[in-house]
Amino acid sequence: MVMTDETAGARRGGRGRRRPKGGKSGGARTLTVRRAAPVERSPVTLPSVMSVSEMAEFLQIGGVDVIKELMKLGIMANLNQQIDYDTAGRVATALGFETNERVSEVARQAANFESRRADAEDDPAARPRPPVVTIMGHVDHGKTKLLDAVRSANVAEGEAGGITQHIGAYQIETQGRKVTFLDTPGHEAFTAMRARGAQATDIAILVVAADDGVMPTTREAIAHIKSANVPMVVAINKIDLPSANPERVKQQLAENEVVPEEWGGDVPMVEVSAREKLGLDDLLEVLLLVADVNELKANPHRPATGVVIEAKVDRMRGPVATLLVQSGTLNLRDVVVAGSTSGRVK
Repeated sequence: MVMTDETAGARRGGRGRRRPKGGKSGGARTLTVRRAAPVERSPVTLPSVMSVSEMAEFLQIGGVDVIKELMKLGIMANLNQQIDYDTAGRVATALGFETNERVSEVARQAANFESRRADAEDDPAARPRPPVVTIMGHVDHGKTKLLDAVRSANVAEGEAGGITQHIGAYQIETQGRKVTFLDTPGHEAFTAMRARGAQATDIAILVVAADDGVMPTTREAIAHIKSANVPMVVAINKIDLPSANPERVKQQLAENEVVPEEWGGDVPMVEVSAREKLGLDDLLEVLLLVADVNELKANPHRPATGVVIEAKVDRMRGPVATLLVQSGTLNLRDVVVAGSTSGRVK
């Protein structure tokens, strides 16, 4: 951009420089204004799930800027709220950033699982298999109690402090069909275990207490479920309490992009009471319907493949692992390999 002194004078007040006598103009000086070159940003790599504050650190901006963009998307969030990559990508794009998703080892395992599932659909020897259902949600919202009611057993009192410490695996039978349940920890200290449970599942049940509503760990569970790309069913628990307000819970979930089917969304929501055993049959029926839609199959005649849900060292039996067999059949004396570790089934 080039300006003469006369132009500059006109901009300052409309009065140009007085011409010298004799009608000759003094040599006009030129002022050059250099515009700063646009800043070229490299794409930012973001994880599959992150907190708002972590996203702000990745983008090297203030957390308030991220929260403002989330509000524009209709998401009320604080710095500790967990968001998935899709949501973070939309926010980053609005702020002028390009992003890539960091593919974690868990995500790679999930991709391998999806590949095996696709192979099973094309395998003529594949047969329908039981769905794997993960129960997720906030601490004290009744996840383990709900599973207790479904399988008519009581393990909740056996957990330290009433909080599930490990991922428990159980199988029940309803309407002549089997369903495998994974109960993940609900406490904020067990994020990695919850993520592993979500990646190993076919259907995720999000348990939300009808009196408490959506809590920080609820939002984190939603982010893990969306990241794992698995169907979600919401169980609104504790409807027997006087302070229960299922409609408020649905509104809060809708604000977190979990919209009920009756509101035009794609998430089935069932009102239940684990303590009074209300709505359990409806919940199981919805799970079977979702499983039928996904046409889950596996070939039982192949070597077993699957994931390790949890492992520990038993004083009497040695190393013990809970495995989820996703394809094939696991037999006694079979050799099992997990990463760099191997062993034989005893």
